[in-house]
Amino acid sequence: MKNNIEDLLLQLKQSPPIRNIFNPWRDVDVENDISPDAPEIRTNHLRRYLEARVKRARYLLIGEALGYQGGHFSGIAMTSERILLGYKKGEGINPEHVLPNFEPKRTSKPEIKPKGFSEPTASIVWGTLLRHGLNPNDFVLWNVFPWHPFDQNKGVLSNRRPSEKELKYGYPILTNFLELFPEGRIIALGKISANTLKSIRIHCYEVRHPANGGAREFKNTVKFFL
Repeated sequence: MKNNIEDLLLQLKQSPPIRNIFNPWRDVDVENDISPDAPEIRTNHLRRYLEARVKRARYLLIGEALGYQGGHFSGIAMTSERILLGYKKGEGINPEHVLPNFEPKRTSKPEIKPKGFSEPTASIVWGTLLRHGLNPNDFVLWNVFPWHPFDQNKGVLSNRRPSEKELKYGYPILTNFLELFPEGRIIALGKISANTLKSIRIHCYEVRHPANGGAREFKNTVKFFL
């Protein structure tokens, strides 16, 4: 199974021919990364994250795309650098929940965000699942578009919605990711995720994405599928 994870990581490092996407496992964010080693740090984060959950995760929560406040710097979907650095312990989210027996490292420059970047969606999703009593290794987070799409006019520290054409570049990776967790219940966060999964004939349960005012509905509905 480790080889399958390595194959997936190699796939992720091959960005599709799309403008204005950031590949956190290959690209260096020259303005914001702490060092040229940042992509390898993020790759190690994702590798350890997946290894802890393969053959165990019972729930697969799949969102839309990486965000600049989350996976762009952590390397893990719906997971912020601030969580990895231990600054969300007050909300019941610890670094070891994400990466057991592994010490994460920051990849953003501390002078930009001393405590690391913080993504609201990441805090909501992790906090909600942990409050429902799930073991952190019983669920795994992903996105139908695995890279970070950004707005050309706003720069790399921005988010944008991937187009239908762009989403198709993520299909092979999404399929290979799902093969790592054949017994997992798939919960799609938002219509883009749900429609993408349905387009490749993957059964899923749909809940509201917690972003853009959807936090309360997400919390109220996801519990029915756990």
